[in-house]
Amino acid sequence: MKIATFNINGVKARIQTLCDWLDETKPDIAILQEIKSIDQAFPRELIEERGYVVETHGQKSFNGVALLSRYPLEDVSRGLPGDEGDEQARYIEATVVGKTALRICGLYLPNGNPVELDPTGQPVAGGKYAYKLAWMARLEARAKALLAQEIPFLMAGDYNIIPQAEDAKRPEAWAEDALYRQTSREAFRKLLALGLTEAFRARVQGPGHYSFWDYQAGAWNRDDGIRIDHFLLSPQCADMMTDCHIQRDMRGREKPSDHVPVWLELDN
Repeated sequence: MKIATFNINGVKARIQTLCDWLDETKPDIAILQEIKSIDQAFPRELIEERGYVVETHGQKSFNGVALLSRYPLEDVSRGLPGDEGDEQARYIEATVVGKTALRICGLYLPNGNPVELDPTGQPVAGGKYAYKLAWMARLEARAKALLAQEIPFLMAGDYNIIPQAEDAKRPEAWAEDALYRQTSREAFRKLLALGLTEAFRARVQGPGHYSFWDYQAGAWNRDDGIRIDHFLLSPQCADMMTDCHIQRDMRGREKPSDHVPVWLELDN
């Protein structure tokens, strides 16, 4: 089973890029972020004619996540539990059945910038950084709930988290950024401490592996990247993993997203 997570950065702006990628690589499941489209406007026909079931959780102009699957998608749910007032479309879940049932959790974690702190150094209530940390706490709670069910699952997408210094070309440039602040990284490590496996680092070690290059300041040409797109696997899912890699070449194509796909291969 080949699964890819891909922040497409606007599905309508990059529909040809997406379709070409699907034709070339044929993922069994694609987990998309930043579709920037309401559900009714998602170009599902172009995807469905390629043999995919399409489930979306979108909103106008911002955010939005989607699951594309060659397998039937069962028990689909939209929105991260824990805050009924959260109107941002950032989370979708569904079950696929290969050799065993697998719960797919697709996420687009909040960026969190600008970081707004009060005089004591705590995130300002109602600010974007406070929202990011609260969202991560809800994600941790959801992971705990899924772990309690003892079912194979994965949480994949754009986490907007640089886990370690080696995951950035210039970590010092990100020191005060919400993606790399100590509090953000601690929240990410809490997920790992639950027993989840960060798939890429379980397979590949060392610096120089990135999944995002900004459009500005020639970041791609200078390889000034960061790694913020991740697969976190439950113990049962980690046992199925055979490979995880980053499809770097996508960033150099015509009209690219600023992210590239990350691939997970499972014996399922």
